[in-house]
Amino acid sequence: MEHIYLVMIFLFVLFLLLGTGVWVGLALFGVAFLGLELFTTRPAGDAMITTIWTTSSSWTLTALPLFIWMGEILFRTRLSEDMFKGISPWMSPLPGGLVHTNIVGCTVFAAVSGSSAATLTTVGKMSIPELRSRGYPEYMIVGTLTGAATLGLMIPPSLTLIVYGVTINESITKLFIAGILPGLVLAAMFMAYVALWSFVRRSEVPDIGKGTPILDKIRNSRFLIPVLLLIAVVIGSMYLGYATATEAAAFGVIGSLVLAAGQGSLNRRTFIDSLLGATRTSAMIALILGGAAALSLSMGFTGLPKALAEWIDQLGLSPFSLLLALMIFYIILGCFLDGISSVVLTMAIVETMIRQAGIDVIWFGIFIVVVVEMAQITPPIGFNLFVMQGMTGHEMGYIAKTAIPMFAIMVLMVFILIFFPELATYLPENIRSR
Repeated sequence: MEHIYLVMIFLFVLFLLLGTGVWVGLALFGVAFLGLELFTTRPAGDAMITTIWTTSSSWTLTALPLFIWMGEILFRTRLSEDMFKGISPWMSPLPGGLVHTNIVGCTVFAAVSGSSAATLTTVGKMSIPELRSRGYPEYMIVGTLTGAATLGLMIPPSLTLIVYGVTINESITKLFIAGILPGLVLAAMFMAYVALWSFVRRSEVPDIGKGTPILDKIRNSRFLIPVLLLIAVVIGSMYLGYATATEAAAFGVIGSLVLAAGQGSLNRRTFIDSLLGATRTSAMIALILGGAAALSLSMGFTGLPKALAEWIDQLGLSPFSLLLALMIFYIILGCFLDGISSVVLTMAIVETMIRQAGIDVIWFGIFIVVVVEMAQITPPIGFNLFVMQGMTGHEMGYIAKTAIPMFAIMVLMVFILIFFPELATYLPENIRSR
């Protein structure tokens, strides 16, 4: 009973701080300080300083600002324009036509950016006007782009996977490799939905004329070659065991700078803007991670994670029931917090649960990313909804409604992962470790 009161106090203070507009990271620090001061005899200041320094000085964490910087550099280039030129000729003959460029474009850019917001903005600024000009329905343009942009969280390099790996002290490289197949399968499921729509609503699919000749398709594909080479260098170096995640991130930054210079998009303004953008995002995530580490320490001293794990064990839940409960929990939590905050806030307790249930932590990382993806498109805090609203001017409710089919596909993806766990575990178990 005592631990139930602790949970209620922690949650009350947390949501009170968040409700007053306090930053997520600072709110976590506040709850941690309160827990240490009221329920332990350890000096709160000394304990928190030591924990924050240990967390922030992690070498693994250096991959985070590097991957963010890589995405910021490419975000400020002509990448979206080149991607549309290279991808669209191959998509037009498919059932559903050029709507597939939303999904394929997001898949490609997700492989060079760990952010769903950057993926959405980069692909959307080119595909939205092009698809509108060709007469595609607005709800399909908005819905598929909003949902497919969440692939930025799954396909490596994923910022959420980096944060998850640092939080539970697991290999970032293995988590990245684990996300490749599920990310591609999810993209294929999105494309299958577009194809099904084209058959069910055949009258809504515009006639875009004859397909592009094969020679023109090949000629236009040259625009994709630099991006594909960059993806091969970043992911391939990790997959083959030649580089750690941090080293691959450094290669990615160098490659993106070269790519931007080759496009003529790299200048002093672009370089400074990308650096400042990466600094702001990295600082925000670092503050959240520091607060989460302090909160984990506070809860550890109170014995809350252990007590909760024992309580879960007494319930006798099967791993399947536990995963369903966690999926519902994270979907609800995602209505109020962004994905990274949801992960770091809960992992101190959830990690104990899943290890006790015998669930593979690498697999669970992919599971939690899929669930967090759903949070990106659920109101009222779904970040992709805000980004899309800024780009199109549509109401939040309309955007969320158009993304419902993509949300349903993600729920289906969760069950596919549960019943076919090898989808996420096969590659990490068979790569060369370093």
